[in-house]
Amino acid sequence: MKLSRRQFLHLAAGAAAIPAASRIASAQAYPARPITLIVPFPPGGSTDVAARIVADHMSRTLGQPIIVQNVSGAGGTVGSTRAMRANPDGYTMLMGQMGTHAASVALYPNLAYRPDVDFEPIGMVTAFPLIIAARKDFPARDLKEFAAYLKANSSKLNQAHAGVGSIFFTSCLLLNSILDVKPTLVSFSGGAPAMNALVGGQVDYMCADIITGGPNLEAGRIKIYAVATAVRNPAIPDVPTSVEAGLPEFQVSAWNGLFAPKATPKPIIDKLVDALDKALDDDATRKRMFVLGCDIPDKSKRGPEAFLALVKSEIARWSPIIKAANVTLD
Repeated sequence: MKLSRRQFLHLAAGAAAIPAASRIASAQAYPARPITLIVPFPPGGSTDVAARIVADHMSRTLGQPIIVQNVSGAGGTVGSTRAMRANPDGYTMLMGQMGTHAASVALYPNLAYRPDVDFEPIGMVTAFPLIIAARKDFPARDLKEFAAYLKANSSKLNQAHAGVGSIFFTSCLLLNSILDVKPTLVSFSGGAPAMNALVGGQVDYMCADIITGGPNLEAGRIKIYAVATAVRNPAIPDVPTSVEAGLPEFQVSAWNGLFAPKATPKPIIDKLVDALDKALDDDATRKRMFVLGCDIPDKSKRGPEAFLALVKSEIARWSPIIKAANVTLD
């Protein structure tokens, strides 16, 4: 049977429309099964804790469970790469952060993904200040004594971090640069294992986030010399800021947020953005975050466009710092 040119074009157009129609129908039915949220660090760290809090509320909005999957390694880039390569159907998300989506660019020349290109940003979740922490029997009484002790003994001291490229690594890279010290760096698979080593006295100091360090200060298991901000944090109100303590150059705030694989359909992204907004506007969720010392961004700063702008600005901020330290990995 021969087809006229008009009949052929009509059939071709109809065939081409089938995948688009299928994607629209899929987006309308979304989500129809559980969603996986990849956390690229071990359980117990700040990224993991924040992910579980926000996932708990989002799952109720979406009507499907959000299952947290910890995929650690290489400063969070292993899990981030897995998320980037996942099917862009809305059933895989990533809880990325400053290390995976900013520092990684300068640290890993062969990084498998481009943080500002290969993901669909959903939104920023939290921000929280960094702290300067030491084992509980560290001899310094305040930040000035801590800085003097480091300068006199850095070659004998061990500094823990949560993997090259993590915020714990890069923030202490900045601190060590400011103080002009070169301690022995001890890498762990995540923030929680690094903090456990500090609590156990196996390392001397570290830069950590307030979620990981705050409870251990309250229990008397570590010392915290300063919060790396200009304003004290209500979670640890007795700890001075780096400005108050005499090191105003050291101001660092960590952040994390949700991403989806590139090409995830916009209707699905919109549903995830809405679920995240509802979670971050919920009083109970906000209280859980605030108790941990987290800051929740305003709506104007947390959406996809604002979040992507933050990622780009953080890449621009940290790349020269890391390059100046001459730290790169294959």
